[in-house]
Amino acid sequence: MKVIASQIRKGNIVDLDGKLCVVLHAESFHPGKGTPTTQIDMRRISDGVKTQMRYKTTDPVERAHVEQVEFSYLYQDADGYHFMNDVTYDQVQIQADVIGESAPYLQEGMKVQLSMFEGNAISIEIPAKVTLEITETEPAMKGQTASGSFKPAILSNGVRTMVPTHITVGTRVVILTEDGAYSERAKD
Repeated sequence: MKVIASQIRKGNIVDLDGKLCVVLHAESFHPGKGTPTTQIDMRRISDGVKTQMRYKTTDPVERAHVEQVEFSYLYQDADGYHFMNDVTYDQVQIQADVIGESAPYLQEGMKVQLSMFEGNAISIEIPAKVTLEITETEPAMKGQTASGSFKPAILSNGVRTMVPTHITVGTRVVILTEDGAYSERAKD
């Protein structure tokens, strides 16, 4: 199925010269003068080779037909990451290179979308936000209440991020999984 380049998103599967590639990052550029372009970073599924392509935003790109199936994350072991289909109770195992940068954000029972092609999981889409706890951060300084100030913190999954100065150890926060940025204080 052909779509224009500006419609390609992270996690999509594209057919590049007969080889399937998973999109790792897609960004459109609109310069003041000149033609708008879309840059797409992808990984070839067959051998893991990464490539980068630049298209005019209106250029057609062949999007591969893959099946999107919802799975629940179970656990990780030496063999990889394990997921279960909640409808059929089928379990699939996925290697770490397919999970990629999403790995630290996986939580037991989390619902994810797996792109399946010929019975194999070829990419994963996790929720846009996750709730995690702050395990380490500097104490708030008196007078540092300005709303634009941030300080470094370590989350319960080991990822470093920047949080507002009023956030303390033990606080549950909502984190954007795409880049690990602080979104808001958890409402629980």
